[in-house]
Amino acid sequence: MSSATGHVERRGEHSGIRGPAPAQPQGHEVAEPKQPSATDHPHLRATLLLACLAQFMVILDVSVVNVALPAIRSGLHFSEANLQWVVNAYTVTFAGFLLLGGRAADLLGRRKVFVFGLILFALASFAGGLAQSQGMLIAARAAQGLGGAVIAPASLSILTSTFPEGRERNRAVGIWGAMGGAGGAAGVLLGGVITDLLSWQWILFINVPIGIGAALLAQRFVAEGRNPERSKSFDLAGALTATLGLSVLVLGVVRSDTSGWGSPETLALIVAGLAIVGLFVAIEGRIAKSPLMPLRIYASRTLSAANGVIFLVGAASFAMWFFMSLYVQQVLGYSPIKAGLAFLPMTLCIVAGSTFASRAVIRVGAKHLLIVGMLLMTVGLLWFTDITPSGGYVSELLVPSLLVAIGIGLAFVPATIAAVTGVDSHESGLASGLVNTSRLFGGALGLAILAALATSTTNADEHAAGGHLTTGTVHAALTSGFRIAFVVAAVFAAVGAVIAVFGLPRIPRRAGIASHGAPADIAA
Repeated sequence: MSSATGHVERRGEHSGIRGPAPAQPQGHEVAEPKQPSATDHPHLRATLLLACLAQFMVILDVSVVNVALPAIRSGLHFSEANLQWVVNAYTVTFAGFLLLGGRAADLLGRRKVFVFGLILFALASFAGGLAQSQGMLIAARAAQGLGGAVIAPASLSILTSTFPEGRERNRAVGIWGAMGGAGGAAGVLLGGVITDLLSWQWILFINVPIGIGAALLAQRFVAEGRNPERSKSFDLAGALTATLGLSVLVLGVVRSDTSGWGSPETLALIVAGLAIVGLFVAIEGRIAKSPLMPLRIYASRTLSAANGVIFLVGAASFAMWFFMSLYVQQVLGYSPIKAGLAFLPMTLCIVAGSTFASRAVIRVGAKHLLIVGMLLMTVGLLWFTDITPSGGYVSELLVPSLLVAIGIGLAFVPATIAAVTGVDSHESGLASGLVNTSRLFGGALGLAILAALATSTTNADEHAAGGHLTTGTVHAALTSGFRIAFVVAAVFAAVGAVIAVFGLPRIPRRAGIASHGAPADIAA
């Protein structure tokens, strides 16, 4: 059997678009087929490029607003507490509907869902660029999050169902993971450049041609990938309770900076959020016929530990972008474009770390890379606590930022590979959705907690200064709040390292290399 025939058979098995290759006559010895690769098949290269471009775009929009936050605050008159909703309206909706997006990709067809998500994302971006009020911008960001919730799991599911398990899939997923890390880092750079040269609205407008162009190309190059035998139940109740529960929980944490952690309002919101999340778990475990998140999937120790680490990576890294951007602009006085350029070394290091991890994961092992990555993040975030109101970029920011950036690259790629390896083809969308859900839930909740702690610390320092607030005391109070945030972010990263050490099973270096037969399980 030729390599091309083997490729058709494998793709037909996953996508339903082609039948199996004809059986070989009995009595003839058939040579082992060569693994198909993106080099051999131009459509595989195009599929990989489109999936990575889409992932880059949706993750970029998590961070692209960070450098523009002061301009957005000034233009639409946001308060300090409400400003984080420009970020969290996107991440909460993104995270809450990811599982629904993953399920839709499995049931309706990966290409169809992928194209729909790209168009929705482009239209929501256009609406956000036209926003003239806080409510309109937040609503547009939420709609962007819904589009991202469709695109991200569909793009990863397209890769895991198109590329055979083993070296080719690991390479494809590694590149996809690198694009996610690069998108998060490049967002702050592009956000600064665009805000300075044009206006903050253009950080949203640029998505329109990219989204529409990718949607048109996907119609040509991406296989449909629908399994018509699967039940067409979507568990909308699960998606709504997941999103509503996290939103209420985040709102309760956000309100703590004005009403206090022990106030009835804060406690009521937090308890209500936890109760709705509990309802979501009950729906998934007992009520839904086709749950978005079947609880049985967490029987895999590898998947559970990997998603726990990804949750903490999100909690630590999203907050770092947010507070570092505010520090360099509000305290050090950087312009948006200078702030964006300050993040350039981090962007390059995340790309380098992710690229290295995607190649080294087979030789070194996912667990070892993951531990090193989380430890580097911990050290870098602790180093950030040395910032001062009159600090310098090279002396206080450059080295710790590079450590965190390399750590993100080394951690996220092996954690993603660990979380999706060995998953059945018909649940690839679910596993993909869980990876992104964990990262964004962690990012949204971590940012809410750290923003509340930072704001409380800053307010306390300003109150202690009485009525003698000067530029120096304001900058000192802001810096004090940022330092607290970096300390807690370092704790998040350290807990992730502990989970990787004790919770993640030993992962064989050559796991997942088998190209056919039963899926290789990466857990020992």
